[in-house]
Amino acid sequence: MSFKPDARLEIAPAPLAQVLRLERELGVSCALAQVLVRRGLADPADARAWLAGDEEHPASAFAGIDQAAATILGHARTGSRITVHGDYDVDGVCSTAILIATLRRLGATVDWYLPGRLVDGYGLSAATIERLAGRGTRLLVTADCAITAVAEVAAARAAGLEVVVTDHHAPRADGELPDAPIVHPRLCGYPCPELCATAVAYKLAGRVLERAGHDPAGADAELDLVALATIADVVPLRGENRRLVRAGLRALRSTARPGLRALMRVARVDPGSVDAGSVAFRLAPRINAAGRLYRADAGLELVLTADESRAAEVAEELDAANAERRHVETRILFEAEGQVAAAGSRPAYVLAGEGWHRGVIGIVAARIAERHHRPTILVALEHGPGEDDARGRRGTGSGRSIPAYDLLAGLDASAQHLVRHGGHRAAAGLELDAAMLEDFRTAFTAHAARTLTADDLCRVQRVDAVVSGRELGTALAEELERAGPFGAGNPEVCLLVPAATLSGAVAMGEGKHVRFTVESGGARARAVAFGQGGRLPAGATGPLDSVFTLELNEFAGRVEPRLHLRHAQPCSGAGPTLVGEPEPYLAAVWHELDAPLPEGDARVAHPNPGAAVLGLVHDRRHQGVAGTIGALVASGEPVLVVCADARRRAEHLRGRLTGFDLCRYEALERDPALAGRYSHLAAIDPPWTSGLLEGLAGSGPGRMIHLAWGDPELGFAMRIHDHQYGLRPWLAALYRALRDTGGAEGDGLETVLRGGSPARPPALVGRVLRVLLELDLVHIDRERDRVTVPAAQPTTLECSAAFRAYERRHRQGQRYLTQLTPRAA
Repeated sequence: MSFKPDARLEIAPAPLAQVLRLERELGVSCALAQVLVRRGLADPADARAWLAGDEEHPASAFAGIDQAAATILGHARTGSRITVHGDYDVDGVCSTAILIATLRRLGATVDWYLPGRLVDGYGLSAATIERLAGRGTRLLVTADCAITAVAEVAAARAAGLEVVVTDHHAPRADGELPDAPIVHPRLCGYPCPELCATAVAYKLAGRVLERAGHDPAGADAELDLVALATIADVVPLRGENRRLVRAGLRALRSTARPGLRALMRVARVDPGSVDAGSVAFRLAPRINAAGRLYRADAGLELVLTADESRAAEVAEELDAANAERRHVETRILFEAEGQVAAAGSRPAYVLAGEGWHRGVIGIVAARIAERHHRPTILVALEHGPGEDDARGRRGTGSGRSIPAYDLLAGLDASAQHLVRHGGHRAAAGLELDAAMLEDFRTAFTAHAARTLTADDLCRVQRVDAVVSGRELGTALAEELERAGPFGAGNPEVCLLVPAATLSGAVAMGEGKHVRFTVESGGARARAVAFGQGGRLPAGATGPLDSVFTLELNEFAGRVEPRLHLRHAQPCSGAGPTLVGEPEPYLAAVWHELDAPLPEGDARVAHPNPGAAVLGLVHDRRHQGVAGTIGALVASGEPVLVVCADARRRAEHLRGRLTGFDLCRYEALERDPALAGRYSHLAAIDPPWTSGLLEGLAGSGPGRMIHLAWGDPELGFAMRIHDHQYGLRPWLAALYRALRDTGGAEGDGLETVLRGGSPARPPALVGRVLRVLLELDLVHIDRERDRVTVPAAQPTTLECSAAFRAYERRHRQGQRYLTQLTPRAA
C-alpha cells in the first residue's frame, strides 16, 4: 500500500436527516446509521428488518418443488437406486451431502457421483449418464449443476432414468430448460433468488421430509453446511441468505460432524469463534483444494463420515492438498506476474503458460485482477512439442473481472477466436486452440480498451461512514457486527477517519505486517496493516484520510477493538472557502469600522449551554471536529462551518479538510442571510453567548445545526474572545505604532496595521481604530486609506462608546465560556 493516486474514495451521499432518523428510531450510532443509509436502508422499517436478519420463506415458495419431492419420494419408497450428481467445489459437495443425508434418513438406496475437474469437466456429461445407467441408477438428482444440460437430461430419460434438477446457475441464453422437475431459486420464483445450490438442497430436503411425514425442521441439522457453502460460493449475503449464514455459523460453532471439527483443527480455527472470514479463507479452501487438484470425493467423505479417526485422516489429506494448491498457485502467480511486467500497462491481460494447472488458474486470475485492477484471463496450455508448433493443441482459460467490465461480453466479442466459452460478468471460462491465442489476446484487449475509461481502471475504495477517532471503540465494533455476516453483496464496513495521524510503527508477523497507532480528534486507537513489510505505507507523514475496518481482536485473553487499514491518502490541500470576510485587508478593516456595535445579551447563561435548542440540533460535542465535518460534507449537502476566527481556522484546516464554507460568528450575526443556501451549520467553536446558538437554530426552516466543539476548541474560543475583545493592550500597541510612524497611508498603512507575524486580524484592527477615532486619538481619511495621529489629549478609554460595548461583550463572553468547563458542555 502506498499513496500513489491509484485509488479514489467513493462516498455515496447520505442525507443527514435520514441518518439522524435512523439514530433516533433504531437507537443506533451515527456511524451505523450512515452505513444503513449508504446501503439503501434509509427507511427505518427496512433497516430494522435487515439488522434483524431473520428473513425466511417456506420451501413451498419454489414453484414445482412438490413435483420434485414426489419424484424423489416415489423412488425412495420403491428402493430403486438414486444417484446424487454434484460438483467439485464446496457448494457442489455440500449440496450433495445434504441430499444424501436426507435420502438416507428416509431409508432410500442412494449413492453419488462427483465429476473430476480434469477428467469430466464441469457438469453433467453424456459419458456420465451412460456410466450411471449401466450401474443401475433409476433416479438422477443433480446438485449445483445441469440447468443448462438440456441434451444430457434428454439422454438420461432416453436411457430410462428419471431426473430432478437442482441448481442455481444461469440457464442457457436461448432459455431452453431440461425436461425434468426443476428446483431453482430464480427460475421457480423463489423470494430469495440468490440462494446457493446448498441452500436449494436444504429447502428441498425440508420439503421432502415434510411430504414423507417427518418434521421439516429436521433439515436444520444441515445448516452448518448451508453456511459453509453460501460463504464459499460468494453468493450475495442479502435477504434470506443473511439468516441462513447467521444460523449456520452458530451451528458450525457447535457442529457434531467429526469431519468439520477435524478440519477446524488442521486449519487452526477456534470452533467457538468461527465467522465468515474463517470459513472463506481457512475452511473452504481446504475442501476446494481436492476438487481443484484431484477429485472432490474426499471433501464429501469429510462432511458425511461419522468416524472420528477417518475424519482426522481426511482432514489431513485436505490440508496437504491445500498446501500443494498454494505451492502450485505461487508458482503460476510468479510466472503470470512476470508476463504482466513484460507486457506493461494494458487495459486487460491475457496470460498463458505451459503446464499451468487448470484447477488453479482461476484463483491466480483473481489475484492478478485484484492487484492490477484489470480484467485478467489465464490460459493453461497443453504440453506440446515446441513453442512454435501450436497446431492441434488446446488451451483452457479462466478469467476474473473488475466491477466496470463485463467479462462475458468481452468473450462474446472475441468468440471467433474461441472453441467455446461461458460464465457471467465477473467470472468466465473458455477453451481455445493454442494457435488462436495471440488473435484472441488482441481482440479481447481491444474490446477492453474500447469499453473501459481511465476512471474504470482506477480502483475504488468504498466508504460506508465517516467517523472521528473517539468513535472507534469497543461499542462501535460490537454494533457493527449487527451488520454482518460480511461477504459478497454485504462487504465489510469501511470507515473513513479524516485527517488521521499514523505513528509508532512496529513490525509483526515475521516482518510482513505492521501495527501502529491512529490518532484523530484527540483519541488514539490500535491498528494493523497487512503486507507492509513491517513499515507504514510510504508517505505516511502528516494528516491522512484513512479508511479502516473495525473488528474485535482477541489476544492474550483480552478482547479489544482493532483497526485494519484498507487505504490512506494525503488530505486535500484546498481547505475551506471563507465567506463573510471582506478582502483585501484594508477593506476588511473598514468593514469592521462600519459594523454596528455589539449589543449585550442580558439573559442568564444556561447551565448547560445549548440545552434550550438541543431539540433542534445534532449534539456532537467532544466527538472530534474532523469526523463531524467530514460526515457532514460526505452527506452531499452544503455545509457552513461557524467558528470564533475564520481566518485562523482556515489556516489550521487547510491541508486537512475541504468541501465546506467557513465563517465567524460575528459575520453570521451581522448578516444572517449568509446561512441562506446551507443545509447544515456546524459550530466547531462555542460562541460567546447562548443567544447565538438560538439564533443559529432559528436561522431557517429545515436547516440542521451541529454542535461540534470539544475541550481544545473551547480553549481556542476563550483565547480568541480575549484576543478580539480584550482591547486594552492592542489599543496601546497600535496607537504607539501609528504615533511613532507619524501615521501612514496606502500600502504603508496596511503594513503598520498588520504588525508582525502573525498579522493582527483586520476585525480586531477595525475595533481598535474605532475606539481611537472616538477618543480623537487618530484621524482617518478613508478615501486615501490614510491614518494620522494628532497631538494627544488626556482621555480615558471609557469615554468611547465603542470601547464600552466591546468591553461589555468581553466580560459577558468570559462568563459564558468559563461555564463551559472541559467535558461539561
